Amino acid sequence: MLSFVNNGLFCAQSKSFSFLNSLLFYSYNMAFTLLWKFGSTVEHSKTEVFHFSRSYRFFNLPPLNLSTLEGPILYPKEVWKYLGFIFDRKLSFWKHIDFYINKAILIVKSMKILGNSVCSLILYQKHLFYRSCIISITLYGFQLWFYNKAPVSYSLKVLRKIQRRTVLWILKAFKTSLIFDIKAIASLIPIHLYLQKLSSRSQLRAYALPNNYILHSLLQSRPNIPSTLHHLLLEFLTKH
Repeated sequence: MLSFVNNGLFCAQSKSFSFLNSLLFYSYNMAFTLLWKFGSTVEHSKTEVFHFSRSYRFFNLPPLNLSTLEGPILYPKEVWKYLGFIFDRKLSFWKHIDFYINKAILIVKSMKILGNSVCSLILYQKHLFYRSCIISITLYGFQLWFYNKAPVSYSLKVLRKIQRRTVLWILKAFKTSLIFDIKAIASLIPIHLYLQKLSSRSQLRAYALPNNYILHSLLQSRPNIPSTLHHLLLEFLTKH
């Protein structure tokens, strides 16, 4: 069981969906009983159930019946959105990518109206707007689908289109301009290199955490930790 402030998540793994439902039912019953004893309540209407499967065949997922616990009968969803991340059953994350890329496309289309009645934004302001607003929305949760040996051809194709439209807006260049030249003039690196940079930074931040941090137990493989500890570890920051 994982808990995030006022949200709880039950995780179970099995080859049988019926056995999974029984595990989830017992876990839900246990949490419901404990919270009830402490004077808390569970909002049954917000409860959802979702199953992951790599199988390509069609399968009929059984519902999770919580009526004996005064809850609803939960039917498995096709798409699950949790903490801003959008999951599908095969963990392809195409739904997640399409959702945030469509939001970024709407912003890109409305960029041309920015400015005032005298003049539009200067080049520096346009560049800053792209870095702080567009790219941060587009690449939200990119660690889910950008990792070693992951198929990213579809994602990079759409991301390059967004970056090209943005560069043309920043420089007011022609559509026939060479994309590598105008990217260099606009001080924007190719999107695949930018993703590699963000991925490396996120990994470095994870390895700088204390050795007993819960994130390390979730990592499959971890390089040997050097004998000298990082100066920004939590145990050093809380000494005084």
